[in-house]
Amino acid sequence: MTNHEDNIEVKGARVHNLKNIDVTIPREKLVVITGLSGSGKSSLAFDTIYAEGQRRYIETFSAYARQFLGGLERPDVDKIDGLSPVIAIEQKTTSKSPRSTVGTITEIYDFLRLLYARASDAYSYKTGEKMVSYSDAQIQELILTEFQGRRINILSPVIRSRKGHYRELFEHISKQGFAKVRIDGELLDLEKGMKVDRYKTHDIEIVIDRLVVERAEQTTKRLTESIQTAMYHGDDVLIVLDQDNGELRFFSRNLMCPTTGISYPNPEPNTFSFNSPKGMCPNCSGLGSLYQVNLKKVIADDTKSIKTGGILPIGPYKNTWIFKQLETIAQRFDFKLTDPIKDIPKPAMDIILNGGNEKFQVTSKTLGITRDYKIEFEGIVHFITNQFNDSNSSSIKRWAKEYMDKVACEQCGGSRLKESSLHFKIDQKNIAELAAMDLVDLAKFFGHLKDSLSHKQFKIAEEILKEISTRIQFLLDVGLTYLALDRSSKTLSGGEAQRIRLATQIGSQLVGVLYILDEPSIGLHQRDNNRLIRSLESLRDIGNSVIVVEHDKDMILRADHVIDIGPKAGRHGGEIISQGPPESLENFNTLTADYISGVKKIEVPKKRRKGNGKSIILSGCTGNNLKNIDVEFPLGKMIGVTGVSGSGKSTLINETLYPILNAHFFNAVKIPMPYTKINGLKNIDKVIDINQSPIGRTPRSNPATYTGVFSEIRSLFTQTPEAMIRGYKPGRFSFNVKGGRCETCQGAGMRVIEMNFLPDVTVACETCQGKRFNRETLEIRYKGKSISDVLEMTINESVDFFENIPKIHRKLATLQDVGLGYITLGQQSTTLSGGEAQRVKLATELSKRDTGNTFYILDEPTTGLHFEDIRVLMGVLNKLTDKGNTVLIIEHNLDVIKMVDYIIDIGPEGGKSGGQLMASGTPEEIIKNTKSYTAKYLREELENIV
Repeated sequence: MTNHEDNIEVKGARVHNLKNIDVTIPREKLVVITGLSGSGKSSLAFDTIYAEGQRRYIETFSAYARQFLGGLERPDVDKIDGLSPVIAIEQKTTSKSPRSTVGTITEIYDFLRLLYARASDAYSYKTGEKMVSYSDAQIQELILTEFQGRRINILSPVIRSRKGHYRELFEHISKQGFAKVRIDGELLDLEKGMKVDRYKTHDIEIVIDRLVVERAEQTTKRLTESIQTAMYHGDDVLIVLDQDNGELRFFSRNLMCPTTGISYPNPEPNTFSFNSPKGMCPNCSGLGSLYQVNLKKVIADDTKSIKTGGILPIGPYKNTWIFKQLETIAQRFDFKLTDPIKDIPKPAMDIILNGGNEKFQVTSKTLGITRDYKIEFEGIVHFITNQFNDSNSSSIKRWAKEYMDKVACEQCGGSRLKESSLHFKIDQKNIAELAAMDLVDLAKFFGHLKDSLSHKQFKIAEEILKEISTRIQFLLDVGLTYLALDRSSKTLSGGEAQRIRLATQIGSQLVGVLYILDEPSIGLHQRDNNRLIRSLESLRDIGNSVIVVEHDKDMILRADHVIDIGPKAGRHGGEIISQGPPESLENFNTLTADYISGVKKIEVPKKRRKGNGKSIILSGCTGNNLKNIDVEFPLGKMIGVTGVSGSGKSTLINETLYPILNAHFFNAVKIPMPYTKINGLKNIDKVIDINQSPIGRTPRSNPATYTGVFSEIRSLFTQTPEAMIRGYKPGRFSFNVKGGRCETCQGAGMRVIEMNFLPDVTVACETCQGKRFNRETLEIRYKGKSISDVLEMTINESVDFFENIPKIHRKLATLQDVGLGYITLGQQSTTLSGGEAQRVKLATELSKRDTGNTFYILDEPTTGLHFEDIRVLMGVLNKLTDKGNTVLIIEHNLDVIKMVDYIIDIGPEGGKSGGQLMASGTPEEIIKNTKSYTAKYLREELENIV
């Protein structure tokens, strides 16, 4: 009998391409599942084990609770025994909300808010003085001591620096029995009637009491009542006016500046939250940035006239209200709409852009008749801004956004918080300054903080500080040293987001849980790999089971148990080809074992390419953490951009170089990060960026539609004799067009059944049985296959099937060349991994006729790739480079780095300690560098090969 305390038993797993497999996974061990891309690793780990764990968890809920949760479909498996509660840490789980940051995801920012609410000192934003607060008894004692024997007025401030006539306020004050008010420093009787200029700002205080201060019982009692009344009307603030010298003294139950009298409410955690009205900057609503109209986007060419479309948002002349207003403005300022925009008078352009109201008269020179005109123009800038802010239409918002730039909020400087929240400080740092520090500096700050706090503050903060320091350490342990708490979660890569979640889970200290991770080493430099593995081992050591889907050699060798799935991908995979401790791998004849043992390896090129002698030189790069670096990109070579995580690689390439090239060749509008100049653009003729964003966001998108091969296949079907007899056109074979598709499911192949109070259920369409097309369309066959059968083919099968049709064969062969032979032509794009989507894009570009002078940019193309897949991919990229193109790869994988012709290494560390050009040259030149981490690991790799 199996001991469920020691193992997880999976029997008869048939999800996706799994071949009815049985597998035993040891509990409380670090288990790596490896194999070729598409072999079935994720099908076993996520779609079988995790899906069943989730289903069992949801089954424990009441029927009422289950109606709000996702489907409860059981994975296609006979049984799973010994399953613990499951937590999946995937790459796709990051929040895309602009309000989500590293600090909020990890909850460190929540602890920071609590710390500032309990242990910070407040300072005046006007004078910088430390704020003070008093109890009523303290205020009474201070007045009795400091104003002894003097005549004073006790005032209650009701209006501070605001415009208005305040008639209703004066009536209200009078009805409450008060006789005098002080307006802008002048004491006045309410009986005489009050009138103030509504267009000026005013300070208004109620005179609560007038008395001579002495320590008599009657005076003390009167003073107590006056203080309470003044606090009630003045929102916990009162002013003492010394009648003898006119000096003012402010007192408040809240925090208050002793000189100016401005006060802050007593702090609470929400005072420091940019997601709460109590803390958020009112100008940007806590987002830290705003969209602002960019006049260069509104008027791209000022030599054009308004009539010919010089103002892009309104286009060329039409007989509309807006052009009639522009003609009126032209009459007022004596210019024509056919004049170049640069020649239009400045006051006129100011009204055109920013709006204005004006009446004027024009006398006809020929008739001598004077006519009245009126300009009532909102202004192009205001119109665009209002459309963006107020429109409910997403298409109109998108239109307005084309003419706008995202800029830091002027009021809060991008900190997201209101002014008063930024003036609470601990060791002279406000909460936004701490959130902007990278985690290494933040850890040092909290390491020395005990010395800066008073004994009382430290006693209050001690437990909070422990929690913050522990959580920061977990993030450092998974290699995220360069991140800052204010970093938006939208900007995190899949690997970074996954490691943040991993650190959060380690911090939760749960025991007896099954963790499943999807390639946590993505985006991690070799230097930080050991730290990540140690974190996973610590998760295991406290009593958890850890399953990692991974290709990394170090991770495989450090695992307790390795499960290899294969032998190939797609339909030729889905079997367990080996399992056991890493040292037992050499007993099996598998691709993974061959690469781990060195029987197979990715060969280093015999010689490096010399290139074409031309370069692109990018100078003065200072974006994010780049330290004013100058970088040369030699053309006609394969270039590798390397460096530890956070060193500045993406800033240099994706945020600086690519936007410059894209704007130059395709008029793109994304603003590059700061740089001084770029030379050599004439040496290339186009740029292509192949990233890992999805190829489509709906199930209707697939590799066939994305690569364009489906259009060719549809045209081919129209040329069959049967289709020609029936007069079918290409649209007949599209599942997105009425006519040939199944109208029951509208070409989706599935139907969503609404279950009212239960979750919606997706089932295969009963009319077409998931084939997407109607019976008449499916009757048309090419070489015995219907259009639906073709979509069900794998790329490998379709390459053979269409070998005699060059147009189709070429595109399919490139998909095969990049290692995607196992996916089907009609596979939904939503089911493709980031690495697979990137390779579909790469294949699409490869299938086009290249010019031999193209600049390709790839960002970590090895994501999700097995050693064998990397060998195949590098073969494709080498062919591309051999044709004279330039291929630039941002990469950490040493198998790729050792194959490039030229390395640009950024470092030495991540965050503010990075951004320097550490080394550049061939791999053989780079390894001589003693300061570069990449050089160190590359040296070991090349020495092992020799």
